Amino acid sequence: MTRSEFIAVTALILFGAFLLGWIASWLVQRIARAGSAPPHEVERLAGQLRETREERDAALALLQQREAELATAQADRQAALEAMTDCRSEVEELRTYIEQRLSRR
Repeated sequence: MTRSEFIAVTALILFGAFLLGWIASWLVQRIARAGSAPPHEVERLAGQLRETREERDAALALLQQREAELATAQADRQAALEAMTDCRSEVEELRTYIEQRLSRR
């Protein structure tokens, strides 16, 4: 390799490195610029986030209230079923008693 060829290859390598650096810098600037929003946009998004969190908290509170109501309703249902079972037993006892009394006459 002659001196002229060496200088040309070195110049091409340096130019390629410069070009890659410039492209990388351009990409970083585009990405950084796309990620930054105007202050009023950030404030609007923060407000929406706050409202969404409040709505979520309200929905969670409503869900907990409904779950408590459901638990109460299930307990009431279970108590009613037990009362019905007791009533059925009592009715059967009364039928048996009446049948025995009628059969004695």
